[in-house]
Amino acid sequence: MHSVSIVLIGYLSAVLIFSLAWLWQLRTRNAGMVDPIWSYSVGALAVLYAVLANGEPTVRVMTALLGGGWGLRLGSHLLRRNMGEEDGRYARLREEWGPAAQRNMFWFFQLQVVFAMLLSLGFLVVVYQPLRPSNAVYLLALVVWLISVAGEGCADRQLSRFKAAPENRGKVCRRGLWRYSRHPNYFFECLHWLTYAILALASPWLWVTLIPPLVMAWLLLKVSGIPLTEAQTARSRPDYAEYIRTTSALIPWPPKKVR
Repeated sequence: MHSVSIVLIGYLSAVLIFSLAWLWQLRTRNAGMVDPIWSYSVGALAVLYAVLANGEPTVRVMTALLGGGWGLRLGSHLLRRNMGEEDGRYARLREEWGPAAQRNMFWFFQLQVVFAMLLSLGFLVVVYQPLRPSNAVYLLALVVWLISVAGEGCADRQLSRFKAAPENRGKVCRRGLWRYSRHPNYFFECLHWLTYAILALASPWLWVTLIPPLVMAWLLLKVSGIPLTEAQTARSRPDYAEYIRTTSALIPWPPKKVR
């Protein structure tokens, strides 16, 4: 199938899914469910592209497994985290938007479709490659994927365990990976998207696969990741300002010493 047709199918499917998600949040008033739905949807696009494209079979299988596996892990984690009470970021948006909240929330959900399609460009390039990458390229891509997914999963578990302990209520997590980065989960999320650039090293469209990691880094650093999360956390945790001064925002790095 032609790549334009595949992208159109993926886009229309995503529009439908996020429209239904918006209707769901009308009833539940939990817009935070957009996060797991987004992760599942992007992972599903990797599988969809791999099934419908006509590139080299083994690289299509690899893309489906890696992209789908990433989306399944992240989506399941976010589903457990966001099920129930609405995430503070979305509650704040709902409050700021006032009477226009539901209309704005609809377009916010549709904006997630745009970002999902941009990220899926990495999958699209790889599944149309006519030649099989070398074993070395496969191995490197797999190593990067394993490090990124395992690292993000480890950071998520460390934070979940910290928050679950009653004695940590109101405190800042500085354990494990969180000692070296304020957002280690975001760092490994950006790293994950380099997997598909590695798989596309021999493709003339390699430059397109650099769009997903750049878009993800921009979203996390400038839009909905770090800015919203830290603004909310700084209001509820007095010692967070000191954590910002001493700890790297994204890339894990030894913390600065406080004089």
